[in-house]
Amino acid sequence: MFGFEKLEVWQKTRKFTNKIYKVTSNYPKQKRFGLIQHTRKSAISILSNIAEATSRFGKADFQRFIEMAVGSLYETVTQLFIALDNGYLKQTVFDELYIESEIMAKMLSSLSKSKKTINHKL
Repeated sequence: MFGFEKLEVWQKTRKFTNKIYKVTSNYPKQKRFGLIQHTRKSAISILSNIAEATSRFGKADFQRFIEMAVGSLYETVTQLFIALDNGYLKQTVFDELYIESEIMAKMLSSLSKSKKTINHKL
């Protein structure tokens, strides 16, 4: 088992990413190569950057990848706002994903501030 698999934030982000895939499958088909693809890509980037951070042994490098994960999370939330504004997403679904995003952002912030790096030796 890789160290990142043990992180609660990685597990939560994995579930979030799968929800993003399900939600975006209900968007209009003409948005397939725009909003759908971009939202999915940014959600995957959150998950991938958390995993990559754990492969880094230096604190600065570790933090840089966690910061990229946060940036991708913000990007995903922004795209959810666009979907909501255009009627592709119900308010209740948006609210659920938004709350999950806030939780993940707090978890990532705590992880970034931790005293130690977390690597594959977990």
